[in-house]
Amino acid sequence: MTSRLASPDSDAGRLHGEFKVPGGKLVVVDCHVADGKLAEVSVSGDFFLEPDEALQDINRALTGLPAESTPGDLAAAVTAALPADAILFGFSAEAVAIAVRRALSKATGWLDHQWEVIPPSVLPTHLNVALDEVLTEEVGAGRRNPTLRFWDWEEPSVVIGSFQSMRNEVDPAGVEKHGITVVRRISGGGAMFMEAGNCITYSLYLPQTLVDGISFADSYAFLDAWVMAALEKLGITAFYVPLNDIATEQGKIGGAAQKRLANGGMLHHVTMSYDIDADKMVEVLRIGKEKLSDKGTRSAKKRVDPLRRQSGLPRDAIIKAMQDVFTERYGALESRITDAELAAAQERVRSKFGTDDWLFRIP
Repeated sequence: MTSRLASPDSDAGRLHGEFKVPGGKLVVVDCHVADGKLAEVSVSGDFFLEPDEALQDINRALTGLPAESTPGDLAAAVTAALPADAILFGFSAEAVAIAVRRALSKATGWLDHQWEVIPPSVLPTHLNVALDEVLTEEVGAGRRNPTLRFWDWEEPSVVIGSFQSMRNEVDPAGVEKHGITVVRRISGGGAMFMEAGNCITYSLYLPQTLVDGISFADSYAFLDAWVMAALEKLGITAFYVPLNDIATEQGKIGGAAQKRLANGGMLHHVTMSYDIDADKMVEVLRIGKEKLSDKGTRSAKKRVDPLRRQSGLPRDAIIKAMQDVFTERYGALESRITDAELAAAQERVRSKFGTDDWLFRIP
């Protein structure tokens, strides 16, 4: 797999790393490694810092630390070295730690990878969730480049989170009435009600090095910054409501979920409502008062505000805008699911995702 990782500059042994804080400033770190420790560390960028002398405090704090230091260790050293009256504007100790890790090639940025995009193709919902596991494994193993895949499907479905209870989340009468396929995915989070054309779902398969040093909570907005830019181009100003809801001023439009695998691969996927049949949704899903208690609303119907009404655009046009922005930002190439990946996913449906043992693992 191709990768454009940070490499030493022309100065012998000098390492260079950069991190652009989402919504903030650029942090740059230049350094050497001598005897396994950071040396000649120089932090720079377009951020603001007071007092001026605090920059040298940061450099001294990092110099001499083991090159194998964790992001937490690096950030803690920076924080401990700063004077009590220090003001960091546009960056943070954690941002400095990420830039250091990138200089050491232990963390990567978006442009350090050759990205691929798989356009929508209609697949059974069981196969869509199986592909999420297979493709995440492939990226973690280095057999596939980091990839963005858009879902498509035909059968009406509910996809429940890995840790959700079937009896608590799904109404059997509604499932039978509307012919719903119920599937369990590998990521946590809440249930997704999905009919053909009623929402937009995509999955990102990436190496965990891309979020190295970024907190679990902050990784959601970090990985979806390109989506917010695409929606902005369509006249929709969207933002994250912690932890994993995506909303506009008019209401919730979607949610995200993640799964990190032991082999270093990571799945981040999002479903956004386009034209939800809210009446049918509440017949199929059990959405209790406790779930709504911190949402400022008494009705699940009011929580789903479709993109169709807010944009006035066809679903395909919104997906195309998302794909175009991602491709332009990250130099992505169009790709496809390989025959081997498809066969592996089909086998995974037979052995796991299509079984009652998996679906009812939490009854």
